[in-house]
Parts: sequence; C-alpha cells; structure tokens
Amino acid sequence: MSNGDIFVGEVIGTAILILFGAGVCAAVTLRHSKARASGWIVIAFGWGFGVLAGAYTAAPLSGGQLNPAVTIGIAVDTGKWDKVWVYLLGQMVGAMLGAVLAYLTYFAQFQANVPKVGSADEPLPTLGIFSTIPEIRNTVANLMTEIIATIALVLPILAFGLTKGLGESGTLVLIVSLLVVGIGLSLGGPTGYAINPARDLGPRIVHTFLPIPNKGTSDWGYAWIPVVGPLVGGALAGLIYKAAF
Repeated sequence: MSNGDIFVGEVIGTAILILFGAGVCAAVTLRHSKARASGWIVIAFGWGFGVLAGAYTAAPLSGGQLNPAVTIGIAVDTGKWDKVWVYLLGQMVGAMLGAVLAYLTYFAQFQANVPKVGSADEPLPTLGIFSTIPEIRNTVANLMTEIIATIALVLPILAFGLTKGLGESGTLVLIVSLLVVGIGLSLGGPTGYAINPARDLGPRIVHTFLPIPNKGTSDWGYAWIPVVGPLVGGALAGLIYKAAF
C-alpha cells in the first residue's frame, strides 16, 4: 500500500467512524432529536456500526485500522514502523473531519441548545457528543480502564488475523464491529470507552473551536487519559500477542 492510499483510506474510514459515533451521541443527547434519551445500548451499537462502515470502506486502501492503538499494536507485533506515522496522521485528520460532519448534520439541534427565554431547561453540555467523560474522576482508575478496554480490543483483533476464514469470507470487519459493541456494553461504563486516541482527541479539538452555543468546557485536563491509556493498551496487546501466539 502506498503512503497516499493509506492516508486517504484512513481519513475516509475514520471520518465515517466518527460521523456515526458522534452522530449517535448527538442523536441520544440533544434535546430536539427524535432519538433523544434512547440510551446506552443505542450508543454502543451506533459506534459498532461506525466501525463496520468505516473499516469496510477503508479496507481496500489502507486495511481500515482507523485507530492509533490498533496501528501501534500491529507495529509492536510485526516490527514494521515505517508507515505508522501515515496511519496516525490519516486517523487524526479523519477524526476531526468526522466530528465536523456530525456537527453539520445536527446543526439545528446544536443551535437549539440554548433554552428559550423563561424556560426552566438548562443548556446541555455537548462535549460528551464528541469525546469521552469519566463517570467518576479518578486518574488511576480511568487510565486503567482505558488500558484494559483497549487490550480487550486490540488483542482479539490481532488474534482474529490467525483465523484465515474470517479474512477470506470478508466477515473480519463485522466481527470486529461486534467486538466494539461488546466493549461498549461491558467496559464502557466507567469512562465512555475511548479505546482510540484519534477518536477522542480529534473531536475534542474540533469541539474547542466549533461555535456551539452554551457548549461548556472541552475538559483538556482529562484529555491525556483517553490518549495515553489506549496507546499503552495497544502496545501491551501487541507484546502479549507476540509472546503468546
């Protein structure tokens, strides 16, 4: 794969992933959405379908990694680092593009985030649409959650590669998508399961600059955890896979 193909594939695939993921969070969160308050299961499946659409789209160009933690895990296992920077750059650009597209999709709802004059409604914080927020702020616990959840993502992805039938049948991406849904349902409660540095950092940057009324903080004090945790988890998964398989 050429650097150009990898970059384009990762931009497009990650943009689709974030469009679906931030889109389902907006659908569930924003006051004037038809999917308002439809719950965590809807969010988990929305992100899973985002992986499905993004990875299948990007696969012919870049392999559809869409996640720096996955890219690092693969590099640790294979020892091939020369194209890692291309993957990471494409993933970050795609994540920011996807966040902008999700914002444009729900533009009217974001504008209606301002309560009407005389209304008792409070403005809705919007960061959770774009990036993760821990339910309990505890640096050690939050970091540990992201590391464990990312190992639970990357290690199976590496192991799936040993099952030739998955790749030959074209169902590998489908299985990974269901894995992401499972992680969201089982391990997503404490931190919102970033498990992907680009997925969290790119949209957080976009949230900082978007002209969203009453958008609240972008919470940069927490932002390093959903970056460092998944990177550590991805590297550990690569080491575990290399040692055990």
